[in-house]
Amino acid sequence: MANSSEERLARIEALVESNARSIQAMGETLGSEIADLIRVQREAESDRAELRAATLRIANLLSALDQDRPTILQRLSSIENKIDRLLEE
Repeated sequence: MANSSEERLARIEALVESNARSIQAMGETLGSEIADLIRVQREAESDRAELRAATLRIANLLSALDQDRPTILQRLSSIENKIDRLLEE
C-alpha cells in the first residue's frame, strides 16, 4: 500500500514538474511574442509618422503649384504673344 501511494505521489510530482516546465515555456514564448508585437507596433507608428510627413509635403507642393499657376499662365501667355508678333513680321 505504501508503495502504491509512493508511486502515485511520484507520478503527481512528475506531472507537477512537467506542468511547471510547460508553464515556464509558455510564459517565455508569450513574453517573446509580446516583445515582437511591441516592436512591430513601434515600427508601424514610425511608418505612419513618415507617411503623414510625406502627405503633408505633397499637400504643400500641390498648394505651391496652385499658387504658381497664374504666374505660369501669364508667362505662357506672354510667350504666345511674342510668338504671334514674330509670326506677323
